[in-house]
Amino acid sequence: MSDNLVFMFSGQGSQYVGMGKELYENHEAAKKVLDEADQILDFDLKDMIFNGPEEDLNNTKNTQPAIYTVSAMVKAVLAENGLEPAAAAGHSLGEYSALHAAGVLSFEDGLKLVRRRGELMDQADPEGKGTMAAVIGLADQEVEAVLNQVDGIVTVANYNSPGQVVISGEVEAVGKAEELLAEKGAKRVIPLSVSGAFHSPLMEPAKEELKNTIEAVDFNDAQIPLIANVTADYVKESSEIKAALIKQLDNSVRWVETIELFKADDYEDYVEVGPGRVLKGLMRRIDRSLNAYNVEDEKSLKKTLKKLK
Repeated sequence: MSDNLVFMFSGQGSQYVGMGKELYENHEAAKKVLDEADQILDFDLKDMIFNGPEEDLNNTKNTQPAIYTVSAMVKAVLAENGLEPAAAAGHSLGEYSALHAAGVLSFEDGLKLVRRRGELMDQADPEGKGTMAAVIGLADQEVEAVLNQVDGIVTVANYNSPGQVVISGEVEAVGKAEELLAEKGAKRVIPLSVSGAFHSPLMEPAKEELKNTIEAVDFNDAQIPLIANVTADYVKESSEIKAALIKQLDNSVRWVETIELFKADDYEDYVEVGPGRVLKGLMRRIDRSLNAYNVEDEKSLKKTLKKLK
């Protein structure tokens, strides 16, 4: 294990049909994880991940267990190759994968939690009242100032990198904010294809039920340094981890501050563990001096192992 290696775990939006297939076919450790997930869940996760259809995989109640499982598959393959994290964090949904990596949650408990979280988020906005949009090219404070002028619910969901935030809220309020942000000089405002206004007050209906679900699960204290999304600070004790996780559903993901804190504490190497390269891309925009890698298939695995071993 490298003393300065951080595992970062992907969130929703990173999924694609066929993710994890190469690792499943080539590594017993990965196969074991996915086969276990299929035993735990009430549907054929492997078939959905490998064969789709994409529409089903993109439904949040399926996306969440799918990404969580593929991330755990990648983590298992890295462990098999002698690569373990010195610290961990995950983006939104990815925080559950980080908790598993930090020894807070068993794989099974984490999987059941993200499946339930996905179902609750799916049910939180049945009428499609909420939406999200990415805003590129404005400072955080400028975005926040614009949102304060808008009637209705609209808030910053993710602080992803300098000059890139995601806003979330009621369709009408987000639409008005998009217009005002464009006038203010945003380079781009991109509506996101999501099934709800995640990390906003519109997730409140799901929060109480999720809180009860989380409270019923045994959490351990973190075995390695772990940073929570909502505080952008280290959490260690099981009780504070639970509190941060419950709060996360309808509060902002403070990703820039998370990476800045890791950097301040001399973590230099970062591996995005799981599908896609979203977090690796954000790393480049947050701080190019840090080494960012990703592992999602055979090619990226070989490349990363070559660099880090």
